[in-house]
Amino acid sequence: WLYCFSDGGGAAEKIRLIPQDFFAELCEQIIQHLNHKIPGINTAELCQRIQTSGVDINIGDLAKIANTLSFLFSTAARNNLSTEELVTTLGSGVSTLPKHAVQVIRHVWNEQGKAIAVSEDAGNMATVGQFVDMKWKLGVAMSSDTCRSLKYPYVTVTLTVADPSGQITDKSFEMTIPQFKNFFRQFKEMASVLETV
Repeated sequence: WLYCFSDGGGAAEKIRLIPQDFFAELCEQIIQHLNHKIPGINTAELCQRIQTSGVDINIGDLAKIANTLSFLFSTAARNNLSTEELVTTLGSGVSTLPKHAVQVIRHVWNEQGKAIAVSEDAGNMATVGQFVDMKWKLGVAMSSDTCRSLKYPYVTVTLTVADPSGQITDKSFEMTIPQFKNFFRQFKEMASVLETV
């Protein structure tokens, strides 16, 4: 794991592009996610803000950096590394990180890293995503190119989930009214079962 930034210059080179304040925010979000304080890292929102500041980076590169940092912090926690051991380990990699990134990692690890809980439960939870939010809307299709008077109701649901690595994504789908009624019935069944627990 010493060489998690040595992917042909990928992560280390992209980190050079990210301003220190944004890199610090990313590191802090990752630590908070690993501590189960937030459900995930909203790389899409952070990427948009970085791009607005004039930096040319895409969401795929930022997600790779987030995954690499998450691996770094969780591995350091599992190995119970001190701040100095972590910084020394980072310096021994093939591809060296920019000085500002090492300073941020040192500061964040020193302040919050020791709080990362390493437990078997956390490892088991890491295989599934986590629900963050749900939005819905009711719509009516009025017509189409094949039918003039359609008047077909539907429900659109958008689920916001954090995948096991902490990346937050939206998943949208549409349901017919009978599908929605079945969906609702299943939620009612879950609620009644939960009341018995």
